[in-house]
Amino acid sequence: MTSAIVVGSGPNGLAAAARLSRAGLDVTVLEASDAIGGGTRSSEMIVPGLVHDHCSAFHPIAAGSPYLSTLPLAEHGLRWLQPALDCAHPLDGGSAGVLSRSIDRTVAALGDDGRRWRQLFGPLAANFDDIIADATQPILRIPRHPVHLARFGAGAALPATTLARLWSTDEAKALWSGVAAHAFYRLDRPFTSAVGMMLIVAAHAEGWLVAEGGSQAIADALAAEIRAHGGVIETGQRVTSVDDLPPHDVLLLDVSPSIAADILGDRLPARVARAYRRYRHGPGAFKVDFAVEHGVPWTAPECREAGTVHLGGDIDEVVAGELAVHRGTMPERPFVLIGQQYLADPSRSVGDVHPLWTYAHVPNGYTGDVTEAIITQIERFAPGFRDRIVGMAVRSTTDMARYNPNYVGGDIIGGASSPAQILFRPRVALDPYATGIPRTYLCSASTPPGAGAHGMCGANAAARALASL
Repeated sequence: MTSAIVVGSGPNGLAAAARLSRAGLDVTVLEASDAIGGGTRSSEMIVPGLVHDHCSAFHPIAAGSPYLSTLPLAEHGLRWLQPALDCAHPLDGGSAGVLSRSIDRTVAALGDDGRRWRQLFGPLAANFDDIIADATQPILRIPRHPVHLARFGAGAALPATTLARLWSTDEAKALWSGVAAHAFYRLDRPFTSAVGMMLIVAAHAEGWLVAEGGSQAIADALAAEIRAHGGVIETGQRVTSVDDLPPHDVLLLDVSPSIAADILGDRLPARVARAYRRYRHGPGAFKVDFAVEHGVPWTAPECREAGTVHLGGDIDEVVAGELAVHRGTMPERPFVLIGQQYLADPSRSVGDVHPLWTYAHVPNGYTGDVTEAIITQIERFAPGFRDRIVGMAVRSTTDMARYNPNYVGGDIIGGASSPAQILFRPRVALDPYATGIPRTYLCSASTPPGAGAHGMCGANAAARALASL
């Protein structure tokens, strides 16, 4: 039987292993940690019974993933849950920009800007399946749905600051800038609208969903599917060199390019090794999980219903903060993302104590403590929050890289979202998953289509491996 080894059990490694095992290969997944999942892990960190997501939290692209949607993951316990509102972005005056799965509700909330919101995102959401099918593939290919992809690409290619000119109200501009900031890049550069547009289109098509019981449920469901087809998953197995691996026919690496270069060593062609070593990582995430009694006392009532809350003030503040982080400077008021997964999934709470997931954008490798800055940003829009904190768990950029070595300098999205790397990651090549070594492929978030729990990097790389056989 043809054998395959997958190094790394993040969602991409697991998706790759699922595709290979379902095709009849003898698959072994090797994971350095004691638990599978990579960024899709969850655990009780602060209060017994209180479930916190370690990294990925909301999953609009995973729920609509062209590959994951073909798997019987519901049979393995995966259930998607929807908050009342997908996202809210509060402003200092007490108002908020609001994103709902219902485009009608979103348009109504945006008032004068609702019409243009519908004109831009309505047709794209209606054709989400066609768009995501093409957008989750490498750029150098003939699209299956060129008209829909071109319509999406016309906006995605713009700087986020340029697209923001479509709207006139502070609420719409702030809402857009906060979603666009998920790109982890300065927002005045080309293609910085791409991530924000995809997330908004996915919100209206699928919703910003959470996995019942925690994001770990995604990894566990994929693992169950792999085992159902004879695959084996071994934890506590750190791979430092290809020489340490047992004989195999196919090798897939769910790791960062620099770690792949270390593992493959002299076998890697010099031009590929240089590209992997030059690969650029983006800003870091400084994460704080809170146990909060009675929830967060948001001033804007919409925030009390929103699964995700973006804290960054108006668009000018968000743009300035992301620019500072890009330049290596820590802003006084960082952009902070809040996850209130328990609103959709009450099973994560313990009585009236709730898990609050937060992280701030910080420069790559930032060594300072951002805990107080995060609390201050929350207090700004929810006075009295500090008094409701029962406990905290802090993970700095250094801790992030220790927790998952692929998070270089705290970069949780697998690489800088520069125009070049959005289009061509991890290097310019007809097959971006190929390493130049026969039947050896890179399948991490540093390959197309990038970050997320969608598993498409792994699924795409596995398809290349199967084609090579």
